[in-house]
Amino acid sequence: QVQLVESGGGLVQAGGSLRLSCAASGSIFSINAMGWYRQAPGKQRELVATITSGGSTNYADSVKGRFTISRDNAKNTVYLQMNSLKPEDTAVYYCNADSVLTGAIWVYDYWGQGTQVTVSS
Repeated sequence: QVQLVESGGGLVQAGGSLRLSCAASGSIFSINAMGWYRQAPGKQRELVATITSGGSTNYADSVKGRFTISRDNAKNTVYLQMNSLKPEDTAVYYCNADSVLTGAIWVYDYWGQGTQVTVSS
């Protein structure tokens, strides 16, 4: 059983910063890509940023230059540093692990429970 647990959300004023963390636990031998997605009220879930096990990153255009994704493979943890936050960044942020090697098998598409980020104007 693999679990993803996010932390670090909260309320911040526009222009402020937050750092999200997501720790994967359980019987884990390897994780391929990890990422952050978000879902605002009334909208579909959207990609924010992803990072491969080798450190290659991908960002949504709306967050490029403001957000930075990183990971610690030894700790099975992914981070999202969010700077220059805007009210439109308000959403529930979800952590994702696209494929996890547990024992002898790969299991796909794990999600965390989500953490609320609210940016006030």
